[in-house]
Amino acid sequence: MHTVLSVNVNKIAWLRNARNGNEPNVGAASSKIIKAGAAGITVHPRPDQRHIRPDDVYELSSITSSLNVEYNIEGNPTTGSQRNGYPGFMTLVRDTRPTQCTLVPDESSQLTSDHGWNLLDSNQRDTVSHFVSELHELGCRVSIFVDADPEIVKLVHHTQADRIELFTGPWATAVANAGIYGDESAQWLAKYIEAADAAQELGLDVNAGHDLNLHNVTEFCRAVSVAEVSIGHALIADALDHGLEPVVRKYLDAIRQGCELRDGRRGRT
Repeated sequence: MHTVLSVNVNKIAWLRNARNGNEPNVGAASSKIIKAGAAGITVHPRPDQRHIRPDDVYELSSITSSLNVEYNIEGNPTTGSQRNGYPGFMTLVRDTRPTQCTLVPDESSQLTSDHGWNLLDSNQRDTVSHFVSELHELGCRVSIFVDADPEIVKLVHHTQADRIELFTGPWATAVANAGIYGDESAQWLAKYIEAADAAQELGLDVNAGHDLNLHNVTEFCRAVSVAEVSIGHALIADALDHGLEPVVRKYLDAIRQGCELRDGRRGRT
């Protein structure tokens, strides 16, 4: 399986929002990212509009459609309209009908996503199932953000979702602390392999994201069979040193190396 790259452009919008005006331009940057080879664009429109705004969601829908690439909108489907003009997560999704909608159980005040859905909780499972059904009616592929827990992954099929997105933050933290081949990193990686295998046995494709970067994405793609990785913060940070389009190509090369190592390993077994 070849793993594709979806670039999260939240941080481009965050930098723009630091000043009045439209620089850097999120739409123009996204077009460059796509032309450099990324398979899609991801946004996480939070209700406080700290980075991606509703206007961005609509503009990027048009851009990704015209360039015939994936558009992935992620967020909490229960988040409603706000006094600041945020129309509600599902309103944005209904209006744009993205290729993929990734459901994330984050709170409005969170700095970043830090946990997946607990499908062992019947209330959360029912909530997810409800929104999966509506999203399918809209024609969206649905991915559910989950931790690397095979017991939770095994419950995903009850929701009728198409994919899971594995929250890779804990493994990335272990790599930063213990090294990519450290014992803690290896223990976490084994959990991701087990979770991905559990999903694929149910016929689910697997996405992954959070804190993946040039130092760890090759190893993750080598070890875990994933359809797509979503990378934002690290890629945009690297672009400050190397330029946006060259960095996208660097990430594509790193992902490709991991896939080739994975496929080669399987070919020898």
